[in-house]
Amino acid sequence: MTIGVALPSGDTANAINIVDELITQTRQAAGAGLTSVWFSQQMEHDAITVAALAGRAVPGITVGTGVVPIYPRHPLLITGLAQTAQAATGGRFVLGLGTGAKNWLEPAYGIEYPSPIKHLREYLTILRQVLDGGEVDFRGETVRAHAKGFAASLSVAGASDIPVIIAAMGRRALRVTGELADGTIPFLAGPKALSGLIVPEITKAAAGRPAPRIIAMVPVVVTGDPDAVRATVDRQYAFFRDIPSYRAVFDAQGVDSAGDLVIAGDEETVAAEIRRYFDAGATEVVATQSGIRNTEERLRTWRVLGDLVKR
Repeated sequence: MTIGVALPSGDTANAINIVDELITQTRQAAGAGLTSVWFSQQMEHDAITVAALAGRAVPGITVGTGVVPIYPRHPLLITGLAQTAQAATGGRFVLGLGTGAKNWLEPAYGIEYPSPIKHLREYLTILRQVLDGGEVDFRGETVRAHAKGFAASLSVAGASDIPVIIAAMGRRALRVTGELADGTIPFLAGPKALSGLIVPEITKAAAGRPAPRIIAMVPVVVTGDPDAVRATVDRQYAFFRDIPSYRAVFDAQGVDSAGDLVIAGDEETVAAEIRRYFDAGATEVVATQSGIRNTEERLRTWRVLGDLVKR
């Protein structure tokens, strides 16, 4: 099994230096036998930068972003950052992107939020041109880029073959992702939502291309109090009920909220639930929120996940 973890995982509130702490936790993940670490992008630290630093400090483990919103960062900025991270890690970086949510991002940045599916298609078109050839000449409705014939190339030495993964869950986003990206990294999409919606849609859209990666992100905690974990996740992520793409995957799974999707319990319970995601078509699973209550539960969870990787 290919299993990774998402950072921060919930237990970094008292960190003296967040970058040092995340690198330490990356070492712990590698030591537990996990295959990858994914850094979320909020409003504070920069996920691509931390991924580059962590990947350079911890040999062997794959590092990625899970995920960076494409709004309002221009794709030429992202391609430069991603290529730098890929060179820094010796080819172990994965660029995870998402459209983000208008109700969070538009007020924060004060810039009009574009049509998300159109913007995703145009953004990925520019990314592909740069990453595949080092030049770009594109005029879209939501974004434009022209960097062709410059004296300096847009390519970064040592930064080839960057996988591009999109947090796509809706049908239209999955179609664009299947056509232009390397896979999807949905959050809070349960096994039924994977097998009934996400896997068939993206697989159909990717016809004629390499099989897409399907990286399921889900809260996972090995704990003696699973009800308390579910209640905590439910409180923290209550807002997802009002986001259409999340509402759609909740409905596809037949659940009402994020707490209903938490994998929590003893070692055997967690291992069995993780297997359900692979049976549903996931190529990888990324455990999130493992430290939502404390560091001890996070480390206990990672040991269980590392054992699954080794089997």
